[in-house]
Amino acid sequence: MDIRSTALPDVKVLTPRRFGDRRGYFCETWSASRMAGAGLDLSFVQYNESLSAQAGTLRGLHFQAPPFAQAKLVRVALGAIRDVAVDVRRGSPTYGRWVAEEISAANGAQLLVPRGFLHGFVTLTAETLVVYKADNPYDAASDGGVLWSDPDLGVDWGLPPGGAILSDKDRGLPAFRDWVSPFEYGAGA
Repeated sequence: MDIRSTALPDVKVLTPRRFGDRRGYFCETWSASRMAGAGLDLSFVQYNESLSAQAGTLRGLHFQAPPFAQAKLVRVALGAIRDVAVDVRRGSPTYGRWVAEEISAANGAQLLVPRGFLHGFVTLTAETLVVYKADNPYDAASDGGVLWSDPDLGVDWGLPPGGAILSDKDRGLPAFRDWVSPFEYGAGA
């Protein structure tokens, strides 16, 4: 497994090694013992998937507040996304900064988004299937987000010509400057 830090060092790109032959390939997308040895000691308790029918489908920027904060390991089983993580840990030297990585079925990369980060993605292809593991169960009362197009964040989504396809929920999320982060740098989320 290749593990690479992004411009936000706590956000990692994990790319499994693929063992292929004429039939296709096999890869190990997560090994708890191997990852713990690399300092990534996470126990995933929930597995999720989302299918987006159209390119330009944008989901985010979402979080779950403590005590239900989630670390996520995101991968794409079919298609491609631009995956975004924003540091929202108060007191962090990278507070309000974001990274974006292209994650696809073809490149096999995965994005590890730690607790204390907003997360979102936009699909780059039609019929994109995103699957991810979370280290804490979903809790509706802890669910929240920040407006994806907030000018104070300035996320470059790399949107296709048609623009973003959004849910009503994502369209109505608060602006970054009007939102108070429940996360603190250095504190267990």
